[in-house]
Amino acid sequence: MTDHKENVRELITAGGKTPLCFLHSFGCRQNVSDGEKILGSLCSIGYGVTDDITAADLIIYNTCAVREGAELKVYSLVGNLKNLKKKKPELIIGLCGCMAQQEKTVEKIKRSYPYVDMVFGTFALEKLPELLYKVLTERKQAVDINEYSTGFPEDIRPVRTDKFNASIPIMYGCNNFCSYCIVPYVRGRERSRRPEAVINEVKELVGSGCKEIMLLGQNVNSYGSTLEDKINFSGLLRMINDIEGDFRVRFMSSHPKDATNELIDTIIDCDKICKHLHLPLQSGSDRILSAMNRKYTSGKYMEIVDHARSRIPDFSFSTDIIIGFPNETAEDFADTMKIVRQVKYDNIFSFIYSKRTGTKAADMEDATSDEEKRSRMKELLEVQREISSEGFRRFIGRTLTVLFDSDDGDGMFSGKSDEFIIVKAEADSSVIGKVKKVRITKSFNWALQGEII
Repeated sequence: MTDHKENVRELITAGGKTPLCFLHSFGCRQNVSDGEKILGSLCSIGYGVTDDITAADLIIYNTCAVREGAELKVYSLVGNLKNLKKKKPELIIGLCGCMAQQEKTVEKIKRSYPYVDMVFGTFALEKLPELLYKVLTERKQAVDINEYSTGFPEDIRPVRTDKFNASIPIMYGCNNFCSYCIVPYVRGRERSRRPEAVINEVKELVGSGCKEIMLLGQNVNSYGSTLEDKINFSGLLRMINDIEGDFRVRFMSSHPKDATNELIDTIIDCDKICKHLHLPLQSGSDRILSAMNRKYTSGKYMEIVDHARSRIPDFSFSTDIIIGFPNETAEDFADTMKIVRQVKYDNIFSFIYSKRTGTKAADMEDATSDEEKRSRMKELLEVQREISSEGFRRFIGRTLTVLFDSDDGDGMFSGKSDEFIIVKAEADSSVIGKVKKVRITKSFNWALQGEII
């Protein structure tokens, strides 16, 4: 078998200099995690890393396909590289990730951006040295958007950009096919990593000083369904909770159709699992949820919330909401607002529906005007500001556990509490990367402020 790694290393280091790569990841935490592995692969074959795109010998954009705006931005940035390529003919340009997994993207790159040297999808990370070798030796465009089903690149050590916060994919792909979402088409079917691989990665991170670990999957609640081992997500969380060390654990995304009382109990019972659940609602209307192919009802959703609140009355929830799904009526929107007011989310991430070509929703006729959608979005945000303002006041006088990771200037530093709420406090730079107890003295509609104990 050809050793592409060593062959590429010989080619790129032949002049005695260390070539530099520039990588930018767009979109979700999963994409950022993939980007860290891409950098790990490149460093293992001899590349250094640079933040200066003009100094790079290899430029890779790791793309997102969730919204059209993200794709347009990528094409704009790729277009800007044309002059740089003219100045540096040996420059290698690559496009990868979710957007690159689509055939239409490959066709557009070949037609409009022929100076792009590599296009590879979400399955081809292990093929990167081989693609680079082809570009270096043949000077032809290398493309790989095949769907592979054999294992995971467990031997690639990611280059992590944050010493104290880290993400670990526990599974890849999605089986849900929500009618508005392109993800199952670009990331394939669900595949779970073996629990020992996840546990070993957590132990390594904790041993290196990592304080917060985010477990990633398109639907972490269905973890284990493809494994022979009799283990589910709650079981994996308990195994991680048993690992020695001073760290805490979050996870995303959590699909309501697979969220169980067992999961809620695991979060509450395990001391290292953050007492917060991001549970995407998308819509409070059962009619719209059915059209979205979400496979749960608003009643089922509230059962999950009610169980959590029966154990911790102010258990922290955040959510995603789509405004203006095709043919959303005023009644449908009212159903969503009813849930928002019942749950009293600490935070919401709201979006006006964006059509994605290739999904079922893209072919739906839509009688809801843009003006109505904007008006509903405005109402949602105003109501949520009121809810957050009132809800955050419950923390005044309490002591929260906060991992500080940001210097806000003027002597103020911030981080996230277990409840995934921004907390600010007066401190100095030594607080960065440390977990501190903070007594809350003030609340806003977006954050808390307090004094470090």
